[in-house]
Amino acid sequence: MLLRKTLLACALLTSPLAAADARQGPPDGSTPEEKAAIAADPAYRPLHLTLTNLPKAGKAVPLFNGRDLSGWDSWLGYTVPATTYGTPSSEPIGLNHDTYGIFKVVKEDGAPAIYSSGKLFGGLITKQPYRNYHLHLQFKWGPGHWMPMPRNNGVVYHSHGNYGAFFGTWMSGVEFEIVPHSVGMLLTVGDAKGTHSFTTVDWRVGAKVEVAHDPAIIYPGRRYMPGGRLAPVQFPAYNVDAGTDAEKPLGEWNTLDLYVYGDKSIHVVNGVPVMAASELTDKDEKTGKVIPLTAGRIQLQSEGAETYFRNITLQPIDHLPTITRKP
Repeated sequence: MLLRKTLLACALLTSPLAAADARQGPPDGSTPEEKAAIAADPAYRPLHLTLTNLPKAGKAVPLFNGRDLSGWDSWLGYTVPATTYGTPSSEPIGLNHDTYGIFKVVKEDGAPAIYSSGKLFGGLITKQPYRNYHLHLQFKWGPGHWMPMPRNNGVVYHSHGNYGAFFGTWMSGVEFEIVPHSVGMLLTVGDAKGTHSFTTVDWRVGAKVEVAHDPAIIYPGRRYMPGGRLAPVQFPAYNVDAGTDAEKPLGEWNTLDLYVYGDKSIHVVNGVPVMAASELTDKDEKTGKVIPLTAGRIQLQSEGAETYFRNITLQPIDHLPTITRKP
């Protein structure tokens, strides 16, 4: 259990490595506000889930042509990744200036793949926004990881707004987390507004998830559980862990499927639905009005560990599948 907590503590999108003040880092459940946010969560119980009522999908469009990174932009953060959440040592490297080979096309297991080195933090971002789709891809961990934290990566969908809005590194959006034993976790990625404290981030992206409390994981100790409490995913409880660990052993290819339709989404890991979110929202920059978040670009992250991505396709859909409990 302690190992489990340690893995998640390090592997959330945040990294406490460079925080000069612990108050700048992620919430730990120590304040009355943090405790109140999760006080009504019911107890977690494992459920066996499956997908039914699959949507009628249109023609699959490859987002990766197997030759180069056409159709993608890159954005890289700071030259010293450990300063991302503390006091950065420089300005972000920026847009389409990947002279470091952080993202490149390689051959892995005899087939082309996108390599994300993890040595610098950043994102490979589709040039086009998308809505109402089924995103299918495979990922595999490489042997290298470069930070004193477990492997970490992710797919940030409905990405929008400024490049590097979140701590100079990622666009705002909703994250399908890729981290050992928590693949499919959902996080909302906001806008740091140029500051480097979690307490001052504009958590502009919102979502609601049916949640339950699992004491085996760190604050907010939440897992997705159908029939649980429908709770907002917002600071300080800005993430929800996958309902179950469906990841394959290190070094094997994993299949991820993301379904988004309207302001809802479903995360699927190796055929197992592990997350469902509704009421995805954004906040209008000028008026502050909360509006549905229904479209955006797709980011593949680089965040401290070697990762390979392949077989990346997108199909338009006319509805979401249904998550049902197995007998």
